[in-house]
Amino acid sequence: MTDTVHETPLERLEQLPDFVLHSALRTVRKHPVVGWAWSLLRLDFTGIAFGAFFVCWSLTPSLLPRGWLFQGIVSGINAAIGYGVGVAVQWAVKRWFLHKQPWWPLPDRIERALKIVVPVLSTLAVAIMLAVSAQWQRELSALMSAEGTTTTGYFRTGAIMIVLAALLISLWRTLRDLRRYIARKILRRTRIPRGMANAIGVVLILVVGVTLVQGVLLRGFISVANSISSVKNDETRSGVVQPTDAERSGSSASTVSWDSLGYEGRNFVAGGLTADQMTEVTGRPAEEPIRAYVGLASAPTSDERMSMVVDELERTGAFSRKAIVVMPTTGTGWVDPVSARAFEMMYDGDTAIIATQYSYLPSWISFIADREASAAAGRILIDTVQRRWSSEPEETRPKLYVYGESLGSQAGEAAFTDISDIRDKVDGVLWVGPPNSNRIWQTYVTRRDPGTTEVEPEYAGGLLVRFADSAERLDAQDGPWPQPRVLYMQHASDPIVWWSPSLLFERPDWLAEPPGSDRLASMRWFPIVTFWQVTADMTNSLGVPSGHGHSYGASAVDSWAAVAPPEGWTNADTERVQADMDEVGEKFPNLDAPE
Repeated sequence: MTDTVHETPLERLEQLPDFVLHSALRTVRKHPVVGWAWSLLRLDFTGIAFGAFFVCWSLTPSLLPRGWLFQGIVSGINAAIGYGVGVAVQWAVKRWFLHKQPWWPLPDRIERALKIVVPVLSTLAVAIMLAVSAQWQRELSALMSAEGTTTTGYFRTGAIMIVLAALLISLWRTLRDLRRYIARKILRRTRIPRGMANAIGVVLILVVGVTLVQGVLLRGFISVANSISSVKNDETRSGVVQPTDAERSGSSASTVSWDSLGYEGRNFVAGGLTADQMTEVTGRPAEEPIRAYVGLASAPTSDERMSMVVDELERTGAFSRKAIVVMPTTGTGWVDPVSARAFEMMYDGDTAIIATQYSYLPSWISFIADREASAAAGRILIDTVQRRWSSEPEETRPKLYVYGESLGSQAGEAAFTDISDIRDKVDGVLWVGPPNSNRIWQTYVTRRDPGTTEVEPEYAGGLLVRFADSAERLDAQDGPWPQPRVLYMQHASDPIVWWSPSLLFERPDWLAEPPGSDRLASMRWFPIVTFWQVTADMTNSLGVPSGHGHSYGASAVDSWAAVAPPEGWTNADTERVQADMDEVGEKFPNLDAPE
């Protein structure tokens, strides 16, 4: 009796002649679904080369340190774009050049070799660049006193990049196949030229795509985001309690109810130092700071909310204080607690700060979807307070200042036409981290004095407006600077300041000039790639130590001392308040962040 040998299906396939296997594979691939899926997987070797080239570009330094996940997303997007560019270049070269050459097409053996060599070299180049990029990331992190990445950990970028690039390329090919399908249907029913049928297919896909994105997806996203944000707006952060001082909106003496202030409004009026806490830190007598705030739910219309603003200022006696600051907010109504506290401590609490909420949405969504709402809210708030303030006797009324950070600076700019208008209406302006699209900022940066850079511009020798990235830069600017003063604080590493759609195809001045104090000199501009790098940096603009990126808390005291110094103020006073601010952080670590 002999043993029976059972062959596996794989072993049986291996025994078949090669021509049978090839024939079977061709038969399977002819199936419509299988063939379509196979077409999504096949890659063009010219596209691979260009994709790898774009990936290597994307791994060069940007403004901020990036973890492996963010880098994977940036590189994946750029890999897909580079692949598309490569395919387009190959098509154009074949159509208008290669078909005329006697040596084209290449012999099969050479083409097969290229299809092996190109992917291998591309993979090797990307692997080397990942290791080099990890070193650049560590250098950038060290420049900002942040924790750097590891080379081995950064190699995870490759996996994210491959998956995302594959998904984007597959999506593009699906749209291409859909265009071909539409064109075939049109050709069967009409006698128009093939080129026109293809054009109609492209137009139909674009129209449907734009309608779907703008009319359905974007509106749906904003609607969902608004619903989620409105739910959060009704919440109260742990540790935040209703104020008892009459000088705060939301107290029992206020005309604005506590519940209507919103999440950020409640944080603002409940935060900051009381007069007793301020005296404990500084050793000097202090007034109870006025913090007035009106939420989106405080009244149904903008006019009614502005009426409440005036009522709160009059109720709290704001016009008898030394200084008032109008702070247009960002997105959900957030007010920078460090800047507010610094201003109050400079004046020993003899101040009033007023802010309002105009949206439930976070700033980045408001920036994309509804910048007009931000501008309108800033304009009406500043105009309302300025009109009421100007009715006070000039010799006794308080100083009036405007502060804005990020989208809040854009909202603040909306109330003025130019620097002259600012100087006519208020006693000074401090704008921090202005978006690149800010109208007034852009005007004076573009018209900067010859020989000055975009990162550190000067206009009219600093007589009307000044730009700085630190206290040291402020001190270094000599020459007369009469009141009222206008100051923009902008870090060389702040992606909010430097992001612009023009980065896609135009090198900005700030990347052609010597780098700022916290940007690597090895950062370069590459078409398309740099746009996505800086876009990714925006998502992490606050995830770096203060004094870098979009985090400006370290310069709050110096900035306010430059724009709104109390009478008789000296550099020693600035140093004293900065020391007091540091002590506040030690004595009251949860002052503005009770969680």
